[in-house]
Amino acid sequence: MPERVLIAKPGLDGHDRGAKVIAYALREAGFEIIYTGIRQRPRDIVTIAIQEDVDVVGLSILSGSHLALTKKVVEGLRSRGAADISVVVGGTIPDKDRSALVEAGAAAVFPTGTSLQQVVNGVRAVCQSGIKGS
Repeated sequence: MPERVLIAKPGLDGHDRGAKVIAYALREAGFEIIYTGIRQRPRDIVTIAIQEDVDVVGLSILSGSHLALTKKVVEGLRSRGAADISVVVGGTIPDKDRSALVEAGAAAVFPTGTSLQQVVNGVRAVCQSGIKGS
C-alpha cells in the first residue's frame, strides 16, 4: 500500500502552484496524495489528516507564518492522539528558521529551491524511518 501524504496550504496564502507541483511529483513517485486546497485552518488540516489516515502532512507555506502554522498543526495532531503522523514543511523558509521548525516538530524542511527529487527522497525517508520531528 502506498504511503499517504496530505498536501495542505494553511493560513491566508492563496498561491498553490508549488503545492500542486509537489503533489504531482509525489504522486508520480508512487505516493497517494490528498490535496486540501488553499486557505485551510490548522485544525481542519489535522481533522482531514486523521480522517484520511495519512502518514505525512506536507505544509506548503509562502506567507512567512511557517513557524506558527507548523506549531499549530503539530500540536493539533498531538492533542488528537495522532502524533504518529509526521509533518514536513516547504515553501519560503529562511535558513535561520529551519532549526526552529524542527524544534516545533517538523520531520523535514524543504525551502524554496529544493529539487523535486530531494522532496521525494525526503518524504520517502520520513515515511520509511518513522521520523516524527521533535
